[in-house]
Amino acid sequence: MSSFDVVIIGSGPGGYVSAIRCAQLGFKTAIIEKYSTLGGTCLNVGCIPSKALLSSSHHYAEIKHFADHGIEVSGEVKVNLEKMIARKQSVVDQTSGGINFLMDKNKVTVFNGLGSFVDATHVAIAKADGTSETIEAKNIIIATGSKPSSLPFIKIDKERIITSTEALALKEVPKHLVIIGGGVIGIELGQVYLRLGAQVSVVEFMDRIIPGMDGALSKELTKVLKKQGMKFYVSHKVKSVERNGDTVIVQAENAKGETITLEGDYSLVSVGRRPYTDGLHADKAGVKISDRGQVEVNDHLQTSVPNIYAIGDVVRGAMLAHKAEEEGTMVAEIIAGQKPHIDYNLIPGVVYTWPEVAAVGQTEEQLKAAGAEYKVGSFPFKALGRARASGDLDGFVKILADAKTDEVLGVHMIGARTADLIAEAVTAMEFKASAEDISRMSHAHPTFAEAIKEAALAATDNRALHV
Repeated sequence: MSSFDVVIIGSGPGGYVSAIRCAQLGFKTAIIEKYSTLGGTCLNVGCIPSKALLSSSHHYAEIKHFADHGIEVSGEVKVNLEKMIARKQSVVDQTSGGINFLMDKNKVTVFNGLGSFVDATHVAIAKADGTSETIEAKNIIIATGSKPSSLPFIKIDKERIITSTEALALKEVPKHLVIIGGGVIGIELGQVYLRLGAQVSVVEFMDRIIPGMDGALSKELTKVLKKQGMKFYVSHKVKSVERNGDTVIVQAENAKGETITLEGDYSLVSVGRRPYTDGLHADKAGVKISDRGQVEVNDHLQTSVPNIYAIGDVVRGAMLAHKAEEEGTMVAEIIAGQKPHIDYNLIPGVVYTWPEVAAVGQTEEQLKAAGAEYKVGSFPFKALGRARASGDLDGFVKILADAKTDEVLGVHMIGARTADLIAEAVTAMEFKASAEDISRMSHAHPTFAEAIKEAALAATDNRALHV
C-alpha cells in the first residue's frame, strides 16, 4: 500500500495549489481526481472556459464599433460558434496540461478515480476501468468543490434546460435564452450569447442582479446591460419550467402575485452551486457534514477529525477559485507547523462582464446595517482621459472609508479592467491604508487606475480633481 504525508481529494484550484505547496514544504504528496483531466470545475467547466468565451464574444462585439476608431471592415462579420467553442476547449486543454506539468515538476503523485474514505487515514480510489486501490495518508485534505444547484421542480435535461456546463458547449446561438438567476454565472454567460445575437431574459428572485455586491454596482450593471439589450425580471419567483419540443416555457410570479410567461429555445438554470461530497463517504472517517451539505471546519479549516482538513467550495464562505487557493496554501502551511492567516473580508469578488465589476471589503448596505459611520468617495470613468481614448466610458470607482479614522472599509468598481484594478484596493486594505494614503500615491496618466486615486480624493474632503 502506498503511503503519503498528505493526500488531497480533488484537483481544482484549491486542491492542486495545496498539492504544490505541500510538496514545496517537503511533504510526500498525492492528489486524487475523479475525472481524466486536472483543474476541477474552474479550469474545465467554469472560470477558464467562460472567460475564453467572454473574450471571443467581446472581440465580436467590439468589431461593431471599429468605425468609431476609423477602422472600416468590409464584408459581413459572422460568428462561427463551432470554432469559438473549439478555441475555448484548446485554452482549457493547454491549461490542464500546465497543471500536469506542475504536478510532475513538484513530484506530486496523481491518481485518477473517485476518492472515498475507508477511515481517517485511508482513502480508496475507484478507477474508471473498474479496479480500485487504497492509499494511506497521515493528513487528508478534502477539496471536492461544488456542482450547479437547481430548483426542486426543474428537470434539467442538459439539452434545452441546461446548467452552466452545457452553456459552455452549445452547438448553436440561442434565439431566446431565458436565464433563471441573476448572479455572476448567469450574467456572464448571458452577455456571451447576447453579444452573439441571442435575445436574453434574466429572471431573478431578489430585487436586483448580482445581489451579493454593493447596490450601486448592481444598478450600474443593470443600466449598461439593458442598454446592450438584456431584459430583466427582478423580484420574480420562478414557478415552473417546462419543455415542449424545442421550446422552454418559464413562468414566474412577482410580489403582487402577477404571473409572466417567457418562451425561449433554451433556459439556463443558474441559481447557485452546492458543495459536492457525493461518494466521499465522509462518515466512515468521522467527518461531519452540515445541514447545508458543507464539510464543517474550524478557523484552521480542520474538520471534526484532527488530521483531515477541507477547503474551497465544499466549506463555508464564498465559492471563489482564489479563495480556495488561499485556503489550500494555508492548510499546507498549518500542517507544516506554520501560522498562516486569511482575512476573508479581503477576498475580492469579480464579475467578468464588460464593463467588468469588482469589489473588496464591506458594501454600503453592510455598513448601514452595522450602524457604522462612514464616508463615500466616487469617481466616474467617463471623466478619465484614458476611458475617453478607448471609448470605455461606463462605470465608476466607489470608496467607502471610516468617517473618523479614514481607513478604507470597502472598494467597489465597475468599468474597464476593474478585475485587475481591484488588486490595488486589496493591497491597500491589507496594509490598513486610509483614503488619503491612496490619494497621495502617484498613478500613471493616462490610466484607468487614476479613477481609484480620484475616488480616494473624493472620499478625502471631496477633493477629486477631474470632476
